[in-house]
Amino acid sequence: MSKFASIVCVAVALCALLTAAPAMAQEDGAAAAKPAYSLIDLTGAFGAGLVVIGAAAGIGKLASSAVESMARQPEVAANIQVAMIIAAALIEGFTFYAIFVCSQQA
Repeated sequence: MSKFASIVCVAVALCALLTAAPAMAQEDGAAAAKPAYSLIDLTGAFGAGLVVIGAAAGIGKLASSAVESMARQPEVAANIQVAMIIAAALIEGFTFYAIFVCSQQA
């Protein structure tokens, strides 16, 4: 398993542990109406943060691969650059849409 995959697995497990509501014994009347709480509130801001992190990772990998390809074959650098710009625009378009959806979840 790669180092990145290990870090992602640990982060997901940590989020699952922090968002779990604690189990408590039932109390009488007024106290029973109180909703359970969690340490992390999964709001639209949290989703928008995840979207931005994913988009940054995707565009970073895209640019890294494109520059490496241009270094290996300089004669097709123009074609690679056009394909890279189109792919980055599609990633950014999806990112803006996802951020808009997350902002509606507030």
